[in-house]
Amino acid sequence: MSPPAQRDGQKPQSPAGEDVAAAPADTGDRSKIGQERVGLHNLSPAPGSRRPRKRVGRGEGSGTGKTAGRGQKGAGARSGAKRRPRFEGGQMPIHMRMRKLRGPHMKKSMPFEMFRTHTQPVNIADLEARFDAGAEVTLELMKSKGLGTRKDVPIKVLAKGELTKALTVHAHAFSASARERIEAAGGTCHTVEG
Repeated sequence: MSPPAQRDGQKPQSPAGEDVAAAPADTGDRSKIGQERVGLHNLSPAPGSRRPRKRVGRGEGSGTGKTAGRGQKGAGARSGAKRRPRFEGGQMPIHMRMRKLRGPHMKKSMPFEMFRTHTQPVNIADLEARFDAGAEVTLELMKSKGLGTRKDVPIKVLAKGELTKALTVHAHAFSASARERIEAAGGTCHTVEG
Protein backbone atom coordinates (compact mmCIF):
# COMPACT_ATOMS: atom_id res chain seq x y z
CA MET A 1 0.00 0.00 0.00
CA SER A 2 1.54 3.32 -1.02
CA PRO A 3 1.67 6.23 1.49
CA PRO A 4 -1.01 8.91 1.15
CA ALA A 5 -0.15 11.74 -1.21
CA GLN A 6 1.04 14.93 0.46
CA ARG A 7 -0.98 18.05 -0.23
CA ASP A 8 0.41 21.56 -0.32
CA GLY A 9 0.71 23.09 3.16
CA GLN A 10 0.42 19.76 5.01
CA LYS A 11 3.09 18.16 7.22
CA PRO A 12 4.64 14.95 5.88
CA GLN A 13 3.06 11.85 7.37
CA SER A 14 4.21 8.28 7.93
CA PRO A 15 2.28 5.35 6.39
CA ALA A 16 0.48 5.01 9.77
CA GLY A 17 -0.75 8.58 9.50
CA GLU A 18 1.62 10.07 12.16
CA ASP A 19 3.35 13.39 11.66
CA VAL A 20 7.02 13.09 10.64
CA ALA A 21 9.38 15.85 11.78
CA ALA A 22 11.43 17.31 9.00
CA ALA A 23 15.15 16.44 9.14
CA PRO A 24 17.28 19.34 10.43
CA ALA A 25 19.19 21.15 7.75
CA ASP A 26 22.96 20.61 7.68
CA THR A 27 24.32 24.03 8.67
CA GLY A 28 27.92 22.92 8.32
CA ASP A 29 28.60 23.26 12.07
CA ARG A 30 30.39 20.04 12.96
CA SER A 31 32.14 21.30 16.10
CA LYS A 32 29.98 19.16 18.39
CA ILE A 33 30.50 15.98 16.39
CA GLY A 34 32.81 13.58 18.24
CA GLN A 35 32.40 15.36 21.60
CA GLU A 36 30.55 12.52 23.24
CA ARG A 37 31.09 12.22 26.98
CA VAL A 38 33.92 9.86 27.89
CA GLY A 39 32.83 6.80 29.83
CA LEU A 40 33.55 3.12 30.27
CA HIS A 41 31.25 2.37 27.33
CA ASN A 42 33.39 4.22 24.78
CA LEU A 43 36.98 3.87 26.02
CA SER A 44 39.30 2.07 23.62
CA PRO A 45 43.05 1.96 22.90
CA ALA A 46 44.53 4.31 20.33
CA PRO A 47 44.37 2.91 16.79
CA GLY A 48 47.46 0.84 16.05
CA SER A 49 48.66 0.66 19.66
CA ARG A 50 47.49 -2.92 20.22
CA ARG A 51 48.28 -5.87 17.99
CA PRO A 52 46.65 -9.28 18.18
CA ARG A 53 48.73 -12.09 19.69
CA LYS A 54 50.74 -14.07 17.14
CA ARG A 55 49.21 -17.57 16.98
CA VAL A 56 51.78 -19.99 15.55
CA GLY A 57 51.03 -23.38 14.03
CA ARG A 58 47.54 -22.43 12.85
CA GLY A 59 47.72 -23.09 9.12
CA GLU A 60 49.99 -22.07 6.27
CA GLY A 61 47.80 -19.10 5.37
CA SER A 62 48.79 -17.33 8.59
CA GLY A 63 52.48 -17.27 7.62
CA THR A 64 53.48 -19.05 10.84
CA GLY A 65 51.91 -22.46 10.29
CA LYS A 66 53.54 -25.90 10.09
CA THR A 67 57.03 -25.12 11.48
CA ALA A 68 55.66 -22.15 13.48
CA GLY A 69 58.39 -19.75 12.40
CA ARG A 70 61.23 -21.99 13.67
CA GLY A 71 62.46 -23.28 10.31
CA GLN A 72 63.26 -26.90 9.61
CA LYS A 73 65.21 -29.19 11.96
CA GLY A 74 68.20 -28.18 14.02
CA ALA A 75 68.54 -27.19 17.69
CA GLY A 76 66.44 -24.06 17.25
CA ALA A 77 63.47 -26.08 16.04
CA ARG A 78 63.38 -28.30 19.13
CA SER A 79 61.35 -27.63 22.24
CA GLY A 80 63.24 -25.86 25.01
CA ALA A 81 65.62 -24.13 22.58
CA LYS A 82 67.09 -20.86 23.90
CA ARG A 83 69.03 -18.10 22.17
CA ARG A 84 71.87 -16.57 24.16
CA PRO A 85 72.08 -12.77 24.11
CA ARG A 86 74.63 -11.67 21.50
CA PHE A 87 74.75 -15.18 19.99
CA GLU A 88 75.31 -14.88 16.24
CA GLY A 89 74.76 -18.44 15.08
CA GLY A 90 78.31 -19.59 15.76
CA GLN A 91 80.20 -16.88 13.88
CA MET A 92 82.65 -14.69 15.78
CA PRO A 93 80.49 -12.29 17.87
CA ILE A 94 80.91 -8.56 17.43
CA HIS A 95 82.43 -7.93 20.85
CA MET A 96 85.25 -10.32 19.90
CA ARG A 97 85.57 -9.06 16.29
CA MET A 98 86.22 -5.48 17.34
CA ARG A 99 89.65 -4.04 18.00
CA LYS A 100 91.67 -4.70 21.14
CA LEU A 101 94.44 -2.17 21.76
CA ARG A 102 97.31 -2.01 24.19
CA GLY A 103 97.29 -0.14 27.49
CA PRO A 104 94.79 -0.54 30.33
CA HIS A 105 94.79 3.25 30.83
CA MET A 106 93.43 4.02 27.35
CA LYS A 107 89.72 4.38 26.56
CA LYS A 108 90.31 2.43 23.37
CA SER A 109 91.68 -0.62 25.18
CA MET A 110 89.90 -3.47 26.94
CA PRO A 111 87.48 -3.66 28.63
CA PHE A 112 85.77 -2.56 25.44
CA GLU A 113 82.33 -1.24 24.47
CA MET A 114 79.61 -3.01 26.50
CA PHE A 115 82.23 -4.18 29.03
CA ARG A 116 83.81 -0.75 29.49
CA THR A 117 83.54 1.00 32.85
CA HIS A 118 81.68 4.31 32.66
CA THR A 119 81.75 7.50 34.70
CA GLN A 120 79.80 10.74 34.48
CA PRO A 121 81.83 13.97 34.42
CA VAL A 122 81.53 16.97 36.69
CA ASN A 123 83.80 19.89 35.80
CA ILE A 124 85.39 22.22 38.33
CA ALA A 125 83.71 25.12 36.47
CA ASP A 126 80.37 23.67 37.61
CA LEU A 127 81.61 23.47 41.20
CA GLU A 128 82.76 27.10 40.96
CA ALA A 129 79.33 28.26 39.75
CA ARG A 130 77.17 26.29 42.20
CA PHE A 131 79.01 26.23 45.54
CA ASP A 132 80.24 28.87 47.97
CA ALA A 133 83.77 29.03 49.34
CA GLY A 134 84.41 26.55 52.15
CA ALA A 135 81.49 24.29 51.20
CA GLU A 136 81.71 20.52 51.57
CA VAL A 137 80.63 19.09 48.23
CA THR A 138 79.12 15.63 48.71
CA LEU A 139 77.55 13.33 46.09
CA GLU A 140 74.05 14.09 47.41
CA LEU A 141 74.69 17.85 47.32
CA MET A 142 75.94 17.63 43.73
CA LYS A 143 72.79 15.78 42.66
CA SER A 144 70.60 18.37 44.37
CA LYS A 145 72.38 21.05 42.31
CA GLY A 146 71.81 19.12 39.06
CA LEU A 147 75.30 17.59 38.75
CA GLY A 148 75.95 13.87 38.30
CA THR A 149 72.28 12.94 38.16
CA ARG A 150 72.62 9.59 36.34
CA LYS A 151 71.71 6.82 38.74
CA ASP A 152 74.35 4.24 39.71
CA VAL A 153 77.04 5.83 37.49
CA PRO A 154 80.20 6.95 39.34
CA ILE A 155 81.09 10.65 39.31
CA LYS A 156 84.50 11.79 38.11
CA VAL A 157 85.65 15.39 38.63
CA LEU A 158 87.43 16.85 35.59
CA ALA A 159 89.54 19.99 35.23
CA LYS A 160 87.58 22.01 32.66
CA GLY A 161 87.30 25.61 33.81
CA GLU A 162 88.84 27.58 36.67
CA LEU A 163 88.39 27.18 40.43
CA THR A 164 89.02 30.07 42.84
CA LYS A 165 87.23 28.74 45.95
CA ALA A 166 88.45 26.33 48.60
CA LEU A 167 86.09 23.35 48.44
CA THR A 168 86.07 19.94 50.08
CA VAL A 169 85.01 17.67 47.23
CA HIS A 170 83.82 14.06 47.58
CA ALA A 171 83.65 12.01 44.35
CA HIS A 172 84.36 8.54 43.01
CA ALA A 173 87.36 9.71 40.96
CA PHE A 174 89.39 12.80 40.10
CA SER A 175 91.54 13.54 37.10
CA ALA A 176 95.12 14.47 38.00
CA SER A 177 94.75 18.06 36.79
CA ALA A 178 91.40 18.48 38.59
CA ARG A 179 92.98 17.31 41.84
CA GLU A 180 95.86 19.77 41.35
CA ARG A 181 93.53 22.73 40.75
CA ILE A 182 91.25 21.91 43.69
CA GLU A 183 94.25 21.64 46.05
CA ALA A 184 95.87 24.76 44.55
CA ALA A 185 92.71 26.71 45.44
CA GLY A 186 93.02 25.54 49.06
CA GLY A 187 90.53 22.69 48.86
CA THR A 188 90.79 18.95 49.40
CA CYS A 189 89.76 15.86 47.42
CA HIS A 190 88.19 12.76 49.00
CA THR A 191 87.70 9.61 46.94
CA VAL A 192 84.44 7.76 47.64
CA GLU A 193 84.52 3.98 47.36
CA GLY A 194 81.88 2.24 45.25
